[in-house]
Amino acid sequence: MQTLTQRLANPTRFMELSGSVLPWIAGAAAVVIAYGLYLAFYVAPPDYQQGETARIMYIHVPCAWLAMAVYAMVAMSAFGFLVFRHPLADVSAKTAVPLGAAFTFLALVTGSLWGRPTWGTYWVWDARLTSVLILFFLYLGLMALRSSIEDESLASKLTAILALVGIVMLPIIKFSVDFGNTLHQPASVLRVGGPTIDTAMLTPLLVMALGFTLMFVAMHFKAMRNEILRRRVRALQLAQVEKAQASQLAAAE
Repeated sequence: MQTLTQRLANPTRFMELSGSVLPWIAGAAAVVIAYGLYLAFYVAPPDYQQGETARIMYIHVPCAWLAMAVYAMVAMSAFGFLVFRHPLADVSAKTAVPLGAAFTFLALVTGSLWGRPTWGTYWVWDARLTSVLILFFLYLGLMALRSSIEDESLASKLTAILALVGIVMLPIIKFSVDFGNTLHQPASVLRVGGPTIDTAMLTPLLVMALGFTLMFVAMHFKAMRNEILRRRVRALQLAQVEKAQASQLAAAE
């Protein structure tokens, strides 16, 4: 009996399944994000120290979580491509990288906006901020490497190797606030002993995180579908070129 992963390895079957669930995921993302924004701006209280400024976290934190989670998925997809030759692994990795870069960029921007009234500056070269910036450059490096190589098979292999090497950045980012000299606050949700943030602020944060995750899944499915179609068109074009060349050779003989 085939597993779900094996069934989805067929691009045609993936296109059928993703086409049916994509509208539901996108709709759920819109509803959850709208509800999360309502909780964040109309229900959650202001922070007792930072006031209304702390509401930036309802955008910043989900983006920061996804910046790392998406890269972990890119690395797993790269591993699946290199080791198991999964037909859709490279498609998954390629299409997730720009999305991960976007979430990382948003995390950096919202973090800077939050840091200005909190720390008195938009940017400091501390362990957490610098490591996230490196992650952003790593995303850009993956995109640049793939686009610079015409041979698609070679580009897939090299970007997969780079993605696996770059996985070392995730534990560095995670533990940078614990072992590095940083102004960034320690983890207040994903920590040993449970969250330290009040439920009135934790609930909107988790709802927004769920909404952003659903939004990523919807965008990733859509991007994968576009990439599969692009590769199909590319294969048809190459087949037509080969057919035309064969006809020319036959005519010349």
